[in-house]
Amino acid sequence: MELLIKIFGEGKDLNALQMSSRGIVMFFIALVLIRLSGRRSFGVRTPLDNIITISLGAIMSRAVVGASAFVPVVVCCFVIVLLHRLFGWLIAHSKTFGRFIEGDKIVLFEDNAFKGERMKDALVCKEDVMQGVRKSALTEDMNKIDKVYIERNGEISAIKKQ
Repeated sequence: MELLIKIFGEGKDLNALQMSSRGIVMFFIALVLIRLSGRRSFGVRTPLDNIITISLGAIMSRAVVGASAFVPVVVCCFVIVLLHRLFGWLIAHSKTFGRFIEGDKIVLFEDNAFKGERMKDALVCKEDVMQGVRKSALTEDMNKIDKVYIERNGEISAIKKQ
């Protein structure tokens, strides 16, 4: 037990070795938690997915610096990952729940016209839309574009005309 305290420390007065040891352990715990959480956590990037990233980072850091007890931090992180996984499952299996949690796509451009009110609702300007068009459709010619959406994750995507 004394060896563990020497390696991992107690409380907030930790030296570099103790914080590094805690950091290594938390790194491996984070890998396990991310695997449990699923690929969506760092792939889809919706607001729900960003919440888990920010929450886990903030909470796990408390264990590394000794601001909170180690085991309760790990348990809290595990609960957040399970909650995220549950919400992901519900989103995948219920369109209504998905719309409630993540919203819906918004059409920003169609019929050769920018949709000003929808753009205001989405808090984007014409240049934001054009940036998305250049990135996803590889063009600046709006005559070649059928529709432009702001997706649930905030990305702007364009559909070319056939």
